Amino acid sequence: MRKFVSILIFGVFLFAEVSCIEENPNKLCYIKVQLLYPEDSGFGPVAGVEVKAVNVHNLRSYSGTTDENGNAIVRAITGRYAFYITESRTLHGSAYFFDGFKAQVDIPNNYDKKPFVVTIDMSASAGTKQVIIKEVFLGSNYYITSSGLSQPDKYLLLYNNSTIDADLTNLCIAMTIPYDSHTPNADVVDGKLSYENAGHVPAGHGFWTWQEGHAPILKPGEEIAVVISEAINHTLVCPHAVDLSKGKYHVMYDPESGYNDPSYYPTPSEAIPSSHYLKAYKYGKGNVWPISETSPALFIFMTPEGVTPRSFFEDTSNENFYNNISSEKRKWVPAEWVLDACEIFTAGYVGKNNKRLITSVDGGSVVLYSNLGFSIYRNVDREATQAIPENYGELFISAYYDGTASFAEGSTDPTGIDAEHYIWRGARIIYMNTDNSGKDFHQRQGPSLLMCK
Repeated sequence: MRKFVSILIFGVFLFAEVSCIEENPNKLCYIKVQLLYPEDSGFGPVAGVEVKAVNVHNLRSYSGTTDENGNAIVRAITGRYAFYITESRTLHGSAYFFDGFKAQVDIPNNYDKKPFVVTIDMSASAGTKQVIIKEVFLGSNYYITSSGLSQPDKYLLLYNNSTIDADLTNLCIAMTIPYDSHTPNADVVDGKLSYENAGHVPAGHGFWTWQEGHAPILKPGEEIAVVISEAINHTLVCPHAVDLSKGKYHVMYDPESGYNDPSYYPTPSEAIPSSHYLKAYKYGKGNVWPISETSPALFIFMTPEGVTPRSFFEDTSNENFYNNISSEKRKWVPAEWVLDACEIFTAGYVGKNNKRLITSVDGGSVVLYSNLGFSIYRNVDREATQAIPENYGELFISAYYDGTASFAEGSTDPTGIDAEHYIWRGARIIYMNTDNSGKDFHQRQGPSLLMCK
């Protein structure tokens, strides 16, 4: 999912125009600072970037803040300085960090008022995806209704895995066609997806996003629960089920879109405000979003600047019919729009499961035993989590017992860290994100929302 982001190399030039009284070294000088960004970088001047100058002799610090044109004024006495700039930004669902440093910059006492130029090369990190899929839950076991076994308490958790607030505006939730991994896949030709090298993935039947003006902002380490169907208290019917009626949850509910089967989309709990209802863009046939209960390939994507979820939906040039079947309409989503994905295979079908997401989006798969109430949960990035200063003192010694490694095709978090336990204790968790579901996820014995969240 980093394919649309290449490592950015920034040359940033810091121009300082200094004027001061030559005979009085303690006189404050006005240093005019301008940050210049290459036109092809994708970034330009912005207000609010701090430029810091530290006197290397007395360690006194002076700073200025850029205006909307990238200009800042730093007032400092003459002397030798080290300049520092640290900046972070978000673009298309990714976080970028910029650092600049230059030492041994002399501002002389006898400065003659000609432009004084300091050049600083800014180093930039590669874009880090902010929002990831933390958990996929496709229904509880032993949920018996008048029509038999049912799994209506489905949800997924989205998580801000970065250190910058994440704006979910234009973030969309989609799944592939074919819906199940173990069914014959007409897209597989000679053991390979026919669109493997095409740079896009199929969004089947329809996709979901937030209502205009109601997209949430996720702070670092925050999660959001998206109810896939039946945002009600399921424990009233089955004590082993999940209560999806809480007011903080968001729900896929948009009857006007055509997803209006009342048995699948009952009116959500009164505790959930209508502003938490997601908007659907439907182009497939039928009145439900037919997510697989055994093995969906889910992904989240964000439309770039100039493209909205609605305009993407209305653009017919990106449409395709799976296996030329008119009822199996899907849309091609550029791989560089994809923020995260989770490819789930059905347990018990070794050699018969097929990939639906191209390697550049998701290079692996995680197995799920269906109808047992298991969830697919993200693995912890141990090194990144333990490096967080706020986590200092957390030893991560509690054993993790919720994995399913005892099953023939089961799995568990290889770090042995009980993420939910430490979140409950106040730790900040960083999760794995290698663009490979086999490395990033494991099968959990039960949904994390049962932990009284």
